[in-house]
Amino acid sequence: MDRLIEIVLADRRGRVVAVDERLAPLTDRLIAFVAGGGKRLRPRFLRCGWLAAGTGPEPAGLGTVAVGLELLQACALLHDDVIDRSDTRRGAPSTHRAVAGEHAAAGLLGDGDHFGVSAALLLGDLALAWADDLFLEGSLAIGPAAVAAAAPVWQAMRTEVLGGQLLDLLVTAAPEGDPGLAAADAMAVNRWKTAAYTVERPLHLGAALAGADPECVVALRRFGVDVGIAFQLRDDLLGVFGDPAVTGKPAGDDLREGKRTVLVADARAALANGGVASDPDGLAELEAGLGAAGADTERLAAIVHASGAPQRIESQIARLGESAAATLDTAGADGRPVLAEPARDELRELLRRATDRRA
Repeated sequence: MDRLIEIVLADRRGRVVAVDERLAPLTDRLIAFVAGGGKRLRPRFLRCGWLAAGTGPEPAGLGTVAVGLELLQACALLHDDVIDRSDTRRGAPSTHRAVAGEHAAAGLLGDGDHFGVSAALLLGDLALAWADDLFLEGSLAIGPAAVAAAAPVWQAMRTEVLGGQLLDLLVTAAPEGDPGLAAADAMAVNRWKTAAYTVERPLHLGAALAGADPECVVALRRFGVDVGIAFQLRDDLLGVFGDPAVTGKPAGDDLREGKRTVLVADARAALANGGVASDPDGLAELEAGLGAAGADTERLAAIVHASGAPQRIESQIARLGESAAATLDTAGADGRPVLAEPARDELRELLRRATDRRA
């Protein structure tokens, strides 16, 4: 996959540099961002969607679509780091911070921070444009029927991830209210901002490109929703309790950024409900410190832990994993599994990797 990314993006680089040679350094930064890291989960789920249909060996066009998925992911991450004001990504300065740092050294005029944010936003837009190009090129290489079946899936995926980002923005800005409603909002963000474009839609896309039957598509999407939500719940835990040496992010980063995750919503509900974990003072401290400049994130993490929320999130992840595993053995009307065997084996491994991880 990494070699294919290099080949495809080298071609794209040439098209941008043809506009103006001075665009080369920023274009190279985008290419290095895409090529230099990540779990490559979306291409693997895309491939599993194809294999699940039992259509046959993967065509070359599927790899082109897979690179498009990685570019869609790059767009989301570049924009997300700007929105969250994140200083780091994968253990290095986030793109907008890195470009801002280079601004003065290059002798450029104006505000360096604004330049960095502007560049990151435009590079994200460029990544999205390339993603669309590669989806179309790859699906056309598979065949006209593949384009007709997969285009609505690709279009839905783009809308869902951007809608999820907007919902996250609204939820984060909303005044503190009913913790139960906050948990429902946070779960909706997980569903649309992460689960859909990380697992569900890549599986759906691969199946659509392969001409899968409806039973196969339904099973893949059900599996994808469960695994995608579990994946994000694990991310919520890592965002508060993860090891910075492994995650590449500072400890307690989600608390520092004021993210209204399911974990935080669960903790708030437990601290407020008058039960065993009730702690009005802890709740007030958590709500005051969440996203506040100079907040003691170690203390906030301790409050979240004392609420019992991490254990409940772990239980949710386990239940979602069990549901996803059961879906893999779904039988059709003829009594045979609706998902072809090679895909089921790989999906079991991806289920484990998505839910039991440290980064």
